[in-house]
Amino acid sequence: MDGKEAAVAGVTIDIERVMAMIPHRYPFLMIDRVVDVVANEGCTGIKNVSINEPFFQGHFPARPVMPGVLIIEAMAQTAAVLVVHTLGPDSEGKLVYFMSVDGARFRRPVVPGDQLHVHVRKERSRGNVWKFSAEAKVDGQLAAEATYAAMILD
Repeated sequence: MDGKEAAVAGVTIDIERVMAMIPHRYPFLMIDRVVDVVANEGCTGIKNVSINEPFFQGHFPARPVMPGVLIIEAMAQTAAVLVVHTLGPDSEGKLVYFMSVDGARFRRPVVPGDQLHVHVRKERSRGNVWKFSAEAKVDGQLAAEATYAAMILD
């Protein structure tokens, strides 16, 4: 693959690097890896959904379903990795705060054994405020979607 193809395909960020970039930790780290990262454009967060997730104890014990708000959180964390990747090493460890969530829709349940692919696209940024659109998919099927804004702070 030449340099031009690599730029189109993006880079992969493993879990150790994700944890260096954003401050989230178990049990609230909602992404395992980020792939196809293209600075200032977009990326895809990967979440391997396991029955061992602590939220499944209460949501719901007889029929475990990943809470929609945690899917939205996976979108936000994926976007935070994109922001840090775009801004560079000086932004590592800074907090990225939600400002708004719009148009959130949940299309299918996400259950243990699923692999969630969170496709995030930067819509725009001005100063320390960024706006994103995201789709979360399982096996290519849309599970959730939303647009949201976030602010990066020291």
